[in-house]
Amino acid sequence: MPRLARHLLPDTATIAGDGRLSIGGCDVLDLVEQHGTPAFVYDEAHLRSRCREAVDAWGPGVAYASKAFLCKAMAALAHEEGMSVDVSTGGELHVALAAGVPADRLVLHGNNKSVVELTAAVDAGVGRIVVDSFDEIDRLDALAIAGANPQVLLRVTPGVEAHTHEYVMTGQEDTKFGFSLASGAAQEAVDRLRRLPGVQLVGLHAHIGSQIFLLDSFRKEVEVLARFFNRLGLPELCLGGGLGVAYVEGEQAPTMMEWAATVRESCAAMGVPDDVRLSAEPGRSIVAAAAITVYRVGTVKHLPEIRTYVAVDGGMSDNPRPVLYGSGYEAFLPRSTDADRTLRATIVGKHCESGDVLVRDAWLPGDLEVGDILATPVTGAYGHSMASNYNKVLRPPVLFVRDGLARVVVRRETYDDLLRLDA
Repeated sequence: MPRLARHLLPDTATIAGDGRLSIGGCDVLDLVEQHGTPAFVYDEAHLRSRCREAVDAWGPGVAYASKAFLCKAMAALAHEEGMSVDVSTGGELHVALAAGVPADRLVLHGNNKSVVELTAAVDAGVGRIVVDSFDEIDRLDALAIAGANPQVLLRVTPGVEAHTHEYVMTGQEDTKFGFSLASGAAQEAVDRLRRLPGVQLVGLHAHIGSQIFLLDSFRKEVEVLARFFNRLGLPELCLGGGLGVAYVEGEQAPTMMEWAATVRESCAAMGVPDDVRLSAEPGRSIVAAAAITVYRVGTVKHLPEIRTYVAVDGGMSDNPRPVLYGSGYEAFLPRSTDADRTLRATIVGKHCESGDVLVRDAWLPGDLEVGDILATPVTGAYGHSMASNYNKVLRPPVLFVRDGLARVVVRRETYDDLLRLDA
């Protein structure tokens, strides 16, 4: 197997003559000595660069989809670089506000927003609320908060099936999200919102799925949306997120600029007025490739003529994507990053599940041994944010590295943390 593809590493990654990997000017093995394993290591310069690319591509209305990776440091970073922040629950709203993100730079999503969540959003002065159901319209009506006048986007279902995993497809007719264009529900929702006192309908929102590599899917989305949008006279149109990211050897994804250009060209072709504010909500494409996860190898088990299992001190609790979606990853040893990878192995975690697999068919250097530090790249999205305490395994810390300095932005959990919520 060839050496690890460099484009799968964070922007500031460098490899010394002896093969040791550094990110943000910090030697990864030295980070492990200080902070232990498992750990998420994020390249802060990479994060900031992708945020700036998003603003350059889409303009100031672009929002970071915080479900991909959220902590106070990340919310503050996205805001500092000019992005709004998309939150989808009361918990995400709370974290973003605690990070100092102004409420008017927040967009509240969610297919089942409670009265408590809607009240909190309106009280805080959230910039946009994305309305997802008739029940939600009823809740906004019942709140009747005098003088609040929330600005809302209506989430519509365009009926476009993106070519991606069925669990992350959201634009097809059979979905829990949004109002169907085909059935007439979207028009009914527009009519109801326009009759609702104290609520401003300012635009439409749509999202067709995640991990999309084919720009033609976004063209189809625009073609369907524009026919409905153009007759409403609204000032905003948000195309959601979904831009794909390369995770494994041989994958290449469109750039942020290519995605935005495709949408703008499609909007122009469909007659969307030039003064409409086009926006998007990238998440994965901002953070995924910015991070690696580092583990320590605990056991190596050779099953002759079957496979070799390499077990590490994390697993499905810090990266559930392989279990949920069959997602693929690469793996390497940061002590010999450029080494040829001749050992085929299955990398597994420490959980009591046969399905606790991180990389089913990994290629690793043949001299791998117990105690080695092993890394998986492109783990900046949906690792930390989907992490769990299954088997009471402690969740890893999050490190931001930049200019030779590492800072802990989320500390490692302790065994005492596992007891804090027990009554």
